[in-house]
Amino acid sequence: MPKTKTYDAVIIGGGIAGASLAYFLTQKGMRDILILEKEEQPGYHSTGRAAGVLAEFDPIPSMVDLKILGGKFLRNPPQDFSEFPLLRKSGILLLAQGEIWDALMRMIPELKSKGVEIRVLSRDDARLIVPVISHNFIDGALLLPEDGHIDVHELLWSYLRHARKAGVELHCGEEVQGIKIENGKAVGIISSKDEYACHWVINAAGAWAQKIRSLAGSSPIKLTPFRRTIITFNPPEGLDVSKWPLTADQTHKFYLSPESGGLLASPMDEEPMEPCDARPNEWVVAQTIESLKQFTPQILPKAIKQKWAGLRTFSSDQSMVIGEDPFLRGFFWLAGQGGAGIETSGAVGQLAADLIIDGRTDIIDVRRFSPSRFH
Repeated sequence: MPKTKTYDAVIIGGGIAGASLAYFLTQKGMRDILILEKEEQPGYHSTGRAAGVLAEFDPIPSMVDLKILGGKFLRNPPQDFSEFPLLRKSGILLLAQGEIWDALMRMIPELKSKGVEIRVLSRDDARLIVPVISHNFIDGALLLPEDGHIDVHELLWSYLRHARKAGVELHCGEEVQGIKIENGKAVGIISSKDEYACHWVINAAGAWAQKIRSLAGSSPIKLTPFRRTIITFNPPEGLDVSKWPLTADQTHKFYLSPESGGLLASPMDEEPMEPCDARPNEWVVAQTIESLKQFTPQILPKAIKQKWAGLRTFSSDQSMVIGEDPFLRGFFWLAGQGGAGIETSGAVGQLAADLIIDGRTDIIDVRRFSPSRFH
């Protein structure tokens, strides 16, 4: 097949990671960029199936830092970036009991030192906000009042709209099948439709990131996709749930949240699996109903409106993988978002663009995310 033009970068994956990077690269002056998305539309997999919230809390310190930086972008995006607000400050309510509650309390000073607004609530305080919570299964709660729901569609398409206006090409329905290598450097892509030469091959393929790297040989970097299941249902008649925050039980592992006039719930399942078009497991759906029956019996659904599943991909240490591959020059990792890709995209896209164009960034200490840490 004949070669097409040479690009500065070919980004593999049209989800939130690839879209945000394309946007920030154009903000730094790079224009010859191609995004290859194997599905017929951007954001089909993890991006389009996420609950879509900003929660400036995480047991992994490096992830907290990225969420805080990402939150700044969501609250104050560049002028004319989006048509609608990106973040609705509905709050995040974290419930816990026993050792988990003690662990949350120990995290508070560090979170506050980083500028996170956080309030400690008693069980009764938590029930004033979400009255269906059972007293018996929590010792207390943390409220993140400045966090809340992200307009994922608006965020994704704002990244893409500005990127394409700056000259970025987006090819959907085109799958990467090979990586061209010369003298230990990635120099191009072979797709299901064409070949492309480029200076940078950027792996933003989400759950498929491990498979994309395997096209160029073995790697010590291991990524695992995990399935997460979500259901939606109507609340009892007369119960107004519209102002509830997303409420997550950190001890018993489930969360619920307002969704399009109803409620959304998940058992926070993490089932490792091969990358795929994820579908909900009926046993896990039943487990979700059982969690609601036990912990929030007042809102036990009479019928399920919708159910779906998505994949959240983690590295072995649960921190993101961002940077040039230590064994393959010109191959850049932007993967392992672990369910935090949307809320951190305003930070991750920017620091990745800095590394690609400048070879460094002042945003954050990127050694915690470097692919070289697995070498």
